[in-house]
Amino acid sequence: MKQLPVIFKRELASYFTSPLAYVFIEIFLVLSGIFTFYAGEFYERNQADLAPFFGIHPWLYLFLIPALAMRLWAEERKSGSIELLMTLPVSCFDAVLGKFLAAWVVAGISLILTVPMVFTVNYLGDPDNGAILTGYLGSWLLAGAYLAIGSCMSALAKSQVIALILAAVVCLLFIACGFPPLLDALNPWVPQWLLDLLASLSFLTRFDAISKGVIDLRDLLYFVSVIMAWLAATAVAVNLKKAE
Repeated sequence: MKQLPVIFKRELASYFTSPLAYVFIEIFLVLSGIFTFYAGEFYERNQADLAPFFGIHPWLYLFLIPALAMRLWAEERKSGSIELLMTLPVSCFDAVLGKFLAAWVVAGISLILTVPMVFTVNYLGDPDNGAILTGYLGSWLLAGAYLAIGSCMSALAKSQVIALILAAVVCLLFIACGFPPLLDALNPWVPQWLLDLLASLSFLTRFDAISKGVIDLRDLLYFVSVIMAWLAATAVAVNLKKAE
């Protein structure tokens, strides 16, 4: 773990020495504002809360987070710098974790920059700030889960575009298994226990509970477990590609 801070600082700096972080943050802020105040009918609802803001995150992240994650390993492989990185006195998991944490911090910065929305709803009414705080926590964990999947897909693919598509597809599967219309369609054909299992595996189900202010240790452990599992898979993929 001694080299983890070095990898983290290197990767975080690389985001802000290129346009990637700035473009990601700008697009996230613009789309968040549009979906919250216009598409989410914030004023028409006449409720001082951020439900429309958090409600769009699983879908917004579906396109933005894979774009942030696609460069994590695919770019290293394309440029050939992965061989150099792996010859340094740093463990594979340190490299995987350092790259992931840097991208997760960029996602966190994007979320922090939306705090003016919190001030806005507090100015307009009396919202449940506890629920808003848990919503931010849930959103950051959700972004971490997407990033961990994106990291693994980036390690498997040589092309950043392919990594982006693969990550988006896998994340969509994790969302869709808890999507109410899909569960309703499967209900006549699938046993209830299987429907419950699918719903429990869904990012949508877990995130919705947290974003409404319900902190369940099982939901937090779910996201942490998903992140660690996909990061472990990333380390395996990197080692396999290194051996080729």
